[in-house]
Amino acid sequence: MSVAKKDYKRITTQSLIEMKHNGERISMLTAYDFTMAKMVDTAGVDVILVGDSASNVMAGHETTLPITLDQMIYHASSVVRAVGRALVVVDLPFGSYQSDPKEALRSAIRVMKESGAHALKLEGGIEIKESIKRILNAGVPVMGHLGLTPQSIYKFGTYTVRAKEEAEAQKLMEDAQLLEKLGCFAIVLEKIPAKLAEQVAKSVSIPIIGIGAGGGVDGQVLVIHDMLGMNNEFSPRFLRRYLNLWDDMIKALGNYHEDVKSGNFPSEKEQY
Repeated sequence: MSVAKKDYKRITTQSLIEMKHNGERISMLTAYDFTMAKMVDTAGVDVILVGDSASNVMAGHETTLPITLDQMIYHASSVVRAVGRALVVVDLPFGSYQSDPKEALRSAIRVMKESGAHALKLEGGIEIKESIKRILNAGVPVMGHLGLTPQSIYKFGTYTVRAKEEAEAQKLMEDAQLLEKLGCFAIVLEKIPAKLAEQVAKSVSIPIIGIGAGGGVDGQVLVIHDMLGMNNEFSPRFLRRYLNLWDDMIKALGNYHEDVKSGNFPSEKEQY
């Protein structure tokens, strides 16, 4: 059954909680630059995540670990300048919050002051409890992230589905409830069994946003380069490609190259 959507002129953290309580699904996509963010916002997407996945899709790194706080602020600033409606959430990068709550607060304040972002996302549960508390106490909204946490890839050793075993599933449930208790406004669940994700979504009053976590959660997030088909090397089960821009763009670029070589571009109409 379809749910009537409220017309939000500006999405806030409270808007997302209202959406969950009203049964309205939440849409979320990544963006890392002004032009792409402008298009995502114009399309009506609720949340734009300036993800540390910029390390992969923008800079070509194998993992999210190399991206720096300064680089995240640069990407976030570019996105914020484009957005009029969506909530802009920024990942705190690896090394900027995990071990020292005071450093976590300093990192959070820099992102918020220098980029104009609306909220931050941190990976982990009880292990980063003190960092989350410190940031929340400063008035900065925090979105949690559990399940497959890419900043811990060398700990996991693989990008396979997490929380399939009972002990890990139980910890994930406890971490989700802890994040809600601490005051996080939402949680991303990445690459966990759909049944578990649905149980988590029902156990907390804050929105659960899934990526590879099935349809029983409150919203979905994808990396924009993946869902637009801007790469042709990443095809996990959870990814739905809405375009195949890799082939279309390669064709267009090749046509431009040939037109320049042949003298076909520019034509008389394309000159002054």
